[in-house]
Amino acid sequence: MRAVLGLDTSCYTTSLALAHEGRLILQKRRLLKVEKGERGLQQSAGVFQHVKNLPDLMEMLFEEARGVEIEAVCASARPRPHEESYMPVFLAGVGLARSLAAARGVPLYLTSHQQGHVRAAMVDAGLPEGEPFLAVHLSGGTTELLKVEGLNIDLLGGSRDLHAGQFVDRAGVRMGLGFPAGPELERLARKGKAQSVLPSWVRGMDCSFSGAETQIQRLIEQGERSHEDLAAEVFSCIARTLAKMLGEAVRQTRLGHILLSGGVASSTYLREILPGRMERAHVRAALHWGKPELSGDNAAGVALIGSEWHKWNPND
Repeated sequence: MRAVLGLDTSCYTTSLALAHEGRLILQKRRLLKVEKGERGLQQSAGVFQHVKNLPDLMEMLFEEARGVEIEAVCASARPRPHEESYMPVFLAGVGLARSLAAARGVPLYLTSHQQGHVRAAMVDAGLPEGEPFLAVHLSGGTTELLKVEGLNIDLLGGSRDLHAGQFVDRAGVRMGLGFPAGPELERLARKGKAQSVLPSWVRGMDCSFSGAETQIQRLIEQGERSHEDLAAEVFSCIARTLAKMLGEAVRQTRLGHILLSGGVASSTYLREILPGRMERAHVRAALHWGKPELSGDNAAGVALIGSEWHKWNPND
């Protein structure tokens, strides 16, 4: 079998994937290590871990995919599909992708981390084929509201300061949870009760989480409410904020389908409470969620994009 190899080296995940004619075959990924109590990694430390992880993951991938012939290579070269978008960690994946493509004499395609997230979330999400849609990219490094038409992504709005994932991680780490804190904070939230005490700041299609983050840090310090209740407040704030932003986006664009992608969007708790918030805000649009296993950082979308581009341009 011939396949396209996808590589993605984001801030916190090294990942590889194989795709053939728009179908995902196999993927391997490994989270970067963050010391307990820390809220992230310096870019240099991230690059170092990617360089260590890539050979291991490549060996694991092709141990399972024996006999697969690489017909093209695709890598995420930047966070977003804009020339000024840059982050050093992506150089690790791009460097290996260029080397492999040159050694094998096959085409090299470059995409963005964000395009990869959106494409991975589209798998079996039930979106009407060929129609434009709204997308939300929720992660530790991105909270953006997008209009997607084919592979064209237009930025409509997003966070002016902290991203949803940063909000979750900062609250969780302050509570003594590991990094990234999302899964552990979600488990706490399911045992708690939110009373909407955190501010939800939205202007048009832009939002801010800095005020809510300041307030949650103060509440944790005061110790008057349980960590379970405060965890529920964090997710409640994110859901209320999204509902307001999406309501405005639907009104302005008149698009009726919304795709949610990114690591924060993999939260089953958020998936449960957001529809109710959308209903309360009278937002009439269908929500589509990426598969949880394809919502976190992964190379699956990158490989799928490369496979589709190669199908259109087989002689590149």
